[in-house]
Amino acid sequence: MAVKKILEFGDETLRKVSHPVEKFNLRLNLLLRDMADTMYKAEGVGLAAPQVGILRRVVVIDIQDDHGLIELINPEIISAEGEQAGPEGCLSKPGRRGYVVRPQRVTVRAQDRHGKYFELTGEDLLARALCHEIDHLDGHLYIDIEDHEVTEEEEE
Repeated sequence: MAVKKILEFGDETLRKVSHPVEKFNLRLNLLLRDMADTMYKAEGVGLAAPQVGILRRVVVIDIQDDHGLIELINPEIISAEGEQAGPEGCLSKPGRRGYVVRPQRVTVRAQDRHGKYFELTGEDLLARALCHEIDHLDGHLYIDIEDHEVTEEEEE
C-alpha cells in the first residue's frame, strides 16, 4: 500500500494537460494501485493522476456501488445527456464544495490496465465523478464551472 500526497488547489500541476498513456506495464499497474489506495485513504470517490503529481491520463473511481473500483486509462467522454446540479467537492480542496451543473448521463470510452478499449455509461453520481475526474486530465477544476460555493446551510 502506497498512499501518495494529494496536490491541493494552487499547485500548477493541476492546471496542466495530461499526456496519453502509451505503455501498459508494471509501472502503470503500480500507479493504479497507489491511486486507489490514496483515494480510499482520503475517503474520496475519484482521483486523477495529476492530483498525485503525475501528468498521465489515468483515473480511478469508486462510488461504492455494483461497479466497484473503476480504472480508466486515456478516457474520453463520447456522449452526454441531460442535466444535474448539486454540490461537488474535490480531494485537492478538502472542506470546500461548490454548486456545479453536470450531465445526468455520460458514456466514456477508455482503456483498461492492459490497453483493451471499453465503454462505460454512468448516471447520477457516476456521471458526475466521470466528468469531474476527466476534467482534471485537461487541467480543469470544478471551481472553473461552479455557480457558487456551497454554504453549510445549503448542505443541510
